[in-house]
Parts: sequence; structure tokens; C-alpha cells
Amino acid sequence: MTTSSNSSATRITVQIPTASGDAIEAWVYLPEGTGPHPVVVMAHGIGAIKAGGLAPFAERFREEGFVAIAFDYRNFGGSGGQPREVLSVPRQRADYSTVIGWAVEQPDIDPHQVIVWGTSFAGMHVIELAASDTRLAGAVAQAPLTDGLAAALMAPPKNGIRLFGLALLDLLGALFGRRPIYIPGHGKPGELSIGATPDGLFGERLMTPKDGTRWHDRVAARSLLSFSWRRPVRRAASVRVPFLLVVPEADSIAPVPAALKVARRAPQAELFRSAGGHYDVYEGGAGFADVLRTEVAFLHRHARTAARRKLAPIPNRVT
Repeated sequence: MTTSSNSSATRITVQIPTASGDAIEAWVYLPEGTGPHPVVVMAHGIGAIKAGGLAPFAERFREEGFVAIAFDYRNFGGSGGQPREVLSVPRQRADYSTVIGWAVEQPDIDPHQVIVWGTSFAGMHVIELAASDTRLAGAVAQAPLTDGLAAALMAPPKNGIRLFGLALLDLLGALFGRRPIYIPGHGKPGELSIGATPDGLFGERLMTPKDGTRWHDRVAARSLLSFSWRRPVRRAASVRVPFLLVVPEADSIAPVPAALKVARRAPQAELFRSAGGHYDVYEGGAGFADVLRTEVAFLHRHARTAARRKLAPIPNRVT
């Protein structure tokens, strides 16, 4: 395990190698007690980084006896990869798989108790992984984007056309080695940004790292072409593990009807409707306390921490 100088007693920073040669930077939160421990593998939404809002969740999971691994996708945050802030759905999903693979090889982690966790855009990845990755024991998606097409249609037509035009122009420029054309991640209604909603600036404030980590709130325009047509909602019936969906009552970014459809179709789905809008699931939002409490309860229902194993031994698993 390669750690950086900012490691602490409860959190270490690791560099996880990938086939491309660009390392994935992850924060590993280690609980007290003797392992192996269940693990929660966590990643953020579109353009956001682990330093912008994941720590409150990871720290609580650690306190509850879980290893929590929060990572940045390649091309974002502390992870390697060029050009910066270029989103690729296949690459991000591969990053989840790589981190899961790294986790199950660690002696302090129980390879049979891996929970995948994703927020906002990462909901797309969580659904696909919950339907296909046999290493998982459960999944959590909060304020999840589950239908790229439905999300694209939520944008005002004028903005949608402008964004699509920039995406094509950026893709063409990439063919000639030009620098990306970037779109802001958050903004007010009418502005040209990914999240131009009434609560967009509130979301930007919550996503801005509190520890001074540098963050570029932007995404390359070509990234829109990687996900606007993807509809993981169609995979819901194939989800093979217990799956918690936290769906805000008033989400103006991730389509609520599509998320509710996933909750109806996934065989082992559990649904929690959280207060407020898309960003209210995070610390500082109206729904944060209830969301965190619900997620912790779900984790305890579907995984056994060291403390719980002392009370009730886990039967041998057939693999």
C-alpha cells in the first residue's frame, strides 16, 4: 500500500495503479478493531471530487465499523490522467472496478462484504455495477442519475442546443489535439452550465472542498456525449444485490421518475425519499442527517462489522 504524507491515524491516502498507468488517488478510512471489515467504495458525481463532500459520509461509515474508500476518477481531483476534467463513462466505471479489485486484496477488508456507493451522476455507475459485478454485497445510490436521456431533456431547449453544439465542437477539437472546451459545473437558471438550476450555486458551495483542496468546477464539453444517451434505468431488473436508493423529494437535476422506476424494478431495492432537492443530501443540506442515518442502517442490515460479529458469527459463505 502506497501512502502519502498526509496520512493520519484514521485516514490514509493511497495511489491505486491502473492499466493506463494513471494512478487513482483514494482516501481509505480505517475503523477501530480487528478486521477483516466490510468496505464501502465511494465516488462522487459529475465534475466533483472526493474532497468536496464525501468525507462526512466516509467518516461516519468508519465510526460504524466499515472501511470507507473514497476515490477520485482518473482525470479528476488527485488522480492522474490527461486532459483534465474530461469525463468518460467507461473509464469511470473501470475506475470503480479497479478500486473494488484493490480493496478485496487488502487483508483488513472482507472480500465478501463490499458495498458500492455513489452520489448524483455516480448513480449511473452504481446501477450497472449492482447488475453485473459479482463481488458486491450491496449498493447505495443517493440523488442518483439513472437516465441520461431524461436528464438531457430536463434542460431548457435553448441551453440544450448550445451544450450539444459545444460538445460536438469540443469533440472535433479533440481529434486535432486541441485543449478541451470547458463548461461550468454549476450556475443559475439560464446560465450555460451543467447544473443551471435554482439550487445550483448552493450545490457549488457544498461541493467546494473545505480543506483547501484545489477544485476546478468544470467538465469538458465533449463529456456530455459520453452519457446523454445512456439509460441504466433499463438495467434495474438485473440488479442482483440489496440496493438502497435515496431519492430527494424535489430533485431538479437527476430525474425523479426514472429513479423511482429503478426502485420499483430492482428486485431487492429499498427506497428512501429525502427532504429537499438534489444537494440537500450532503452535509449542510436539509436532508443530510436523515440520509446518513438511513444509509448507516442499510449498511448494518446487509453487512457485519467486527462488533456485530462478536454478537452473531457469520456463517461460512459458499463462493
